[in-house]
Amino acid sequence: MRRRWVFALAVLALAGCKAEGDANADRPITSREFPRADRAVSRTDSNAFSTEVQRDKVREASTVMDLAGIAPGSTVADIGAGEGYYTVRLAKRVGKNGRVLAQDIDKAALARLAARVEAQRLDSVSIKPGETDDPRLPVASFDRIFLVHMYHEVSEPYAFLHRLRPALRAGGKVIVVDLDRPTDQHGIPPALLFCEFAAVGFRLGQFVRKPELQGYYAEFEAAGARPAPDSIRPCVTAKGKT
Repeated sequence: MRRRWVFALAVLALAGCKAEGDANADRPITSREFPRADRAVSRTDSNAFSTEVQRDKVREASTVMDLAGIAPGSTVADIGAGEGYYTVRLAKRVGKNGRVLAQDIDKAALARLAARVEAQRLDSVSIKPGETDDPRLPVASFDRIFLVHMYHEVSEPYAFLHRLRPALRAGGKVIVVDLDRPTDQHGIPPALLFCEFAAVGFRLGQFVRKPELQGYYAEFEAAGARPAPDSIRPCVTAKGKT
């Protein structure tokens, strides 16, 4: 009888482990210590840059760089760089004494960007692949980190932002440009954006709506200690609050 009880308890324990594992089976192993995001995620957009002329006509990149205070000598990361609309313009703005790190999870897009950078002889640009839950940025390296029309595609925002934060230099800022629409429609409502950043220890410094962006500009800075993964309180999509 005693052996039967031991066997039964072992089966229950295994069942509990399996249920817990199944709950996170669709997530990267490296994200499972962080809370799950309570929101949909947009499918990755095409990385083609056929609209660059149109974007330049409304001065999109210039407006964003002006708001972000990008100047000669700045060190900048362009996350989700794609084929480099912002990368090449940031490189020209920061000049020979500045640095731009272009990162993306799409290796094919990075290969095309590398060819573009070489053709334009942009010596200040380096290229690095990232992960869906980790931008893989060097610590204390950047004055500004750009997330332009890509944050709504981040499926593990708490892990992603937690690992991004140490890459900022003192006084560094994270720049988000996005659309005010549901996250499954290639945008993110500002209230939800603010909540997700706050959950990982960021403070909103500036928020601007401009027609040039066809959306909004948000600027964040690190505030206080970075929270431990298991202490992060996830945001509720319906309310945009923790």
